[in-house]
Amino acid sequence: MIATVTDAPLDLAAHEQAVADPAAGAVVSFAGVVRDHDGGRTVTLLEYESHPSAEAVLKEVAAEIAADPQVRAVAVSHRVGVLRIGDVALAAAVSTAHRAQAFDACARLVDEVKARLPVWKRQAFADGTEEWVNCP
Repeated sequence: MIATVTDAPLDLAAHEQAVADPAAGAVVSFAGVVRDHDGGRTVTLLEYESHPSAEAVLKEVAAEIAADPQVRAVAVSHRVGVLRIGDVALAAAVSTAHRAQAFDACARLVDEVKARLPVWKRQAFADGTEEWVNCP
């Protein structure tokens, strides 16, 4: 199982390979990619910062999804630091015996990571302004 918070670029194919299993008939993956807009404003870059507990939380979420008897394997990583448009901020992959289970498990994985991971995002806009997202 991969569950990491890193400042290195994320490789979705490596996540897919990590969940390969001879009993798996389906691998579903997700790449959360930095887009060039938000709320009608042009985004130039994102910067992610994480709490020191972030990797432990990510491992906990991955373990919960992996505990589902239908799930064969889970891989998930979140990137921190400065990301440019097109960079992958979140990579996730899940393998199961059947496609519907894989889609469901990957969606649950991504939703739980987004809900629970203590990561904050600074968006920089083309007009020179910026905002922090997910900050308490």
